[in-house]
Amino acid sequence: MNDRYDPGYAGDQYELVGYDEYGRPVYRQIPAQQTPQGTYDPYAQEQGYGYDPYATGQQPTVRPPAPPYDGYDTGSHPQVQPSYDPYGTGQQPTVPPYDPYGQTPPAGRPPRAGEQTAYIPQQPGPDGRPEPPAARERDYRTEQFAFVEEPEAESEDVIDWLKFTENRTERREEARRRARSRLTALLVVLALVAVGGVGYLWYDGKLPGLSKSGSKTGTASDVAAQNRDVIVVHLHNTAKGGTSTALLVDNTTTQQGTTVLLPNSLALSGDDGSVTTLAKSVDDDGSSGTRDQLDTVLGTNIEGTWRLDTPYLQNLVELVGNIEIDTNADVPDPDAKKKGTAPLVHKGKAQTLSGKAAVGYATYRASGEAQNAQLERFGQVMQGVLRKLSSDAQGATVTVQTLGQIIEPPLSDKNLGTFLAKLADLAKGGDYKTAILPLQSDGTLSAQTSSSVVKDILGGVAKSPDAGSAVRVSVQNATGAKDNTEKARVVLLNGGFSFQEGGTASAVQYTSKVLYSGAADKDNATEVAKTLGLPDSAVKKGTVGSNADVSVVLGQDYKPSSS
Repeated sequence: MNDRYDPGYAGDQYELVGYDEYGRPVYRQIPAQQTPQGTYDPYAQEQGYGYDPYATGQQPTVRPPAPPYDGYDTGSHPQVQPSYDPYGTGQQPTVPPYDPYGQTPPAGRPPRAGEQTAYIPQQPGPDGRPEPPAARERDYRTEQFAFVEEPEAESEDVIDWLKFTENRTERREEARRRARSRLTALLVVLALVAVGGVGYLWYDGKLPGLSKSGSKTGTASDVAAQNRDVIVVHLHNTAKGGTSTALLVDNTTTQQGTTVLLPNSLALSGDDGSVTTLAKSVDDDGSSGTRDQLDTVLGTNIEGTWRLDTPYLQNLVELVGNIEIDTNADVPDPDAKKKGTAPLVHKGKAQTLSGKAAVGYATYRASGEAQNAQLERFGQVMQGVLRKLSSDAQGATVTVQTLGQIIEPPLSDKNLGTFLAKLADLAKGGDYKTAILPLQSDGTLSAQTSSSVVKDILGGVAKSPDAGSAVRVSVQNATGAKDNTEKARVVLLNGGFSFQEGGTASAVQYTSKVLYSGAADKDNATEVAKTLGLPDSAVKKGTVGSNADVSVVLGQDYKPSSS
């Protein structure tokens, strides 16, 4: 038997209309209909109708129906007070049923939605009467409950906590990933450093028992394989005559710059196969011919020629803001009119030279000095200029363009400026040096030269012309001045002759002699006399050394040239 209250057993006086705020069912009262006498009513006693279950024939006392439940389980019912009858009719007004929620509509109009009398049914007790809600167990159906959602604040707290937990976990994972990435990157860098270090040692031939060529040290082929950019520069002394030549070398493999000074007596092969000198080639063959001859003798690949006249050198020094070098001699001022005038250049450390002073120092050659002394001063000035020149290619190019000189093809202002900027960067960093090309007395290259300069710096192979093809001249000094031998040597080499030193005579002679042994050498002897500035009367037939074609004895009438 279902113990839940069913309003149908009470004459269908109530029907379910919804649920209140506590989830309890709410019913409304259906207007009661008069029950006909004699009709069976199992709950007649509760409603006050006359049913006699024992057939006694007595009419039971009719009682008014019990008021409905007050809705709050208080167990009390409202008291019905008799209405006042001001007219004395003796009739009691109709008492409306108790409406705890005030939803019973006024008489005369149908109820509106929400105005029905709410009633919460009660379950019958053991005696048939409704049992108070507190005294029974309620059995509600699932659809009778209204589920209340959790407060929004609590839900947000839970969501925030979940987000916090998730974010913290993600941060931990991200931290682990970053740590692994850093460790991996560190290992890669260490591996690259190790490989690079080993590779450099292998490249430099410093690994024990190993080198690029398979030997303990680098071979000549390794040096020759290095990349070098080379141009030749000729300084022309427009005031006193003469030239000075140097090679500017940029070794892009070793990041080393070098100025290689070339003596004027360097023996070169002429276009006709004859032997000439560097100085004579510059004067006779020009830039292109001299460049080709240098390539042949030194085994290099000169990319261009830079002709630098002394006025342009002066302007270049002034454009870079003067230079500072260690000078090795006092240079007199050529414009001084009185003796005792202060020198143009003072000997000493860290001397600042203006454009005019730089030109005077680069071309200065003291009495009795070899040409190499002047050449070394020229190299000092060039290195001082490079230290002050801009290391930026565009800035160096602007400097070259400002000079206003004509650059001979295949060089251009831009090419020369870019090349000089690279050398300037090396010179400022201390990766620059100056070297002079050593020569034998006849102007040819020696084995020492080939290894120290030609091979190591230029990466070339020495190919001096056959000295036998040149006229061999032996020179004996009888002037009493030691430096006259060197001056004659330079002049003869510049003239294309092969020089042999004959020593110093025991006695001073006034008249110079040029001797030849056979008629075939008479013309050569005449040419030698002309080259030395001696008269034709000095040419005579006589005894000549076994290794010479012409022998010369210098007397006091010999006036050496300044070249």
